[in-house]
Amino acid sequence: MGEVLYQIMGRHRAEPLPERKPSWLKVKAPGGPNYLHLKQLMRELDLHTVCEEAHCPNVGECWEHGTATFMILGDVCTRNCAYCAVAHGRPPKFDPAEPSRVAEAAQKMNLRHLVITSVDRDDLPDFGAWAFAEVIRQVHEAVPGCSVEVLVPDFQGNVDSIRTVLEARPEIYNHNTETVPRLYKKARPGGRYERVLEIFRAAKRIAPDIPTKTGIILGMGETNEEVLKTMRELREVDVDILTLGQYLRPSDDHIALDRYVTPEEFAMFRTEGKAMGFKHVESGPLVRSSYHAWEQVQAAQLQV
Repeated sequence: MGEVLYQIMGRHRAEPLPERKPSWLKVKAPGGPNYLHLKQLMRELDLHTVCEEAHCPNVGECWEHGTATFMILGDVCTRNCAYCAVAHGRPPKFDPAEPSRVAEAAQKMNLRHLVITSVDRDDLPDFGAWAFAEVIRQVHEAVPGCSVEVLVPDFQGNVDSIRTVLEARPEIYNHNTETVPRLYKKARPGGRYERVLEIFRAAKRIAPDIPTKTGIILGMGETNEEVLKTMRELREVDVDILTLGQYLRPSDDHIALDRYVTPEEFAMFRTEGKAMGFKHVESGPLVRSSYHAWEQVQAAQLQV
């Protein structure tokens, strides 16, 4: 791998962006029967999915397999990250009945693995932690055997909020790193990279047996060396599962796309991540944090 790694690492940026997306980023438009059924179910239960809100390229594939990532606490975020398609502004009032509707959806879908995420709710006293915990409890009760993965916001680093979620015993505790430290001010102005590392330190102190997971999106201006350094630092705080995928600009108002990361580079990151000790690395152009989430757990040989 030495010569190949040297060649890949020697190129920080791609050539000028092609007019069209590379072939490896082309996906089939959603529209199958299961996709339409799931979309109708979400509307009937007044639920949101990050699959739709974040314009995920895999929505057709995942929904056809009957899996989705539910987004609780509304669909308006209190932060305005430069890469994110989710609307920002003043969120609606929190609906305490939402966790029971998520559990009902999980039951109707007969899920084995459920992913729950949310917008940032800096307006709430606990930043939304209780809602995550209540979803975990209600899903476990309504669908015995269904594992729950939470993809949580940073809760502004509040340890009590982190503890509230972990004490409800999710099977996976996930918080996305998103990008390398140098780009935080530009891409994620409401977040702090050091806070991310402290979140994982706190999670392992509170519940060392619960696997932790994070994701990074590539193509916003980072170098490959910076990505590898960030990966090493995430392993130092004992993150178990890592996902890496391609940034796709939602609109002209979002942070500019710097490059298309090649499949060969993603393969290099997967190889290097495994060598660093991650239990599982999902790395590819179309990978998102919850893409193939159940398969990730199985591949990592984690007990859920």
